Amino acid sequence: MERLVSFELLGIEFSFYTGAPEDEVEEIITLVTELVQENCSSGSKGSIAVGKVAVLASLNIASMYVDLKRDFKEYKQENEERIAHIGKQIADELAEEKKILLR
Repeated sequence: MERLVSFELLGIEFSFYTGAPEDEVEEIITLVTELVQENCSSGSKGSIAVGKVAVLASLNIASMYVDLKRDFKEYKQENEERIAHIGKQIADELAEEKKILLR
């Protein structure tokens, strides 16, 4: 069920509807807040500076996403190779057992 979530960032109130679990929403807001604070220099409350901070935070999030996407692709490939190797080992063992049984 969707609910309205509100939070403040850089003195601006934001609200959105979400069906995401409460802990996930809290984690997302915390991540965005931390990234904005990292990219925010003191006294940058003007609309241009806030926009730049938002873009920098977005770039950081996009960078994390690209890293995770790459890591997942590598993880998936490694596991597919492991599964193929295990499948070959099983097939080889079954073939060897079949030879023994047919003697």
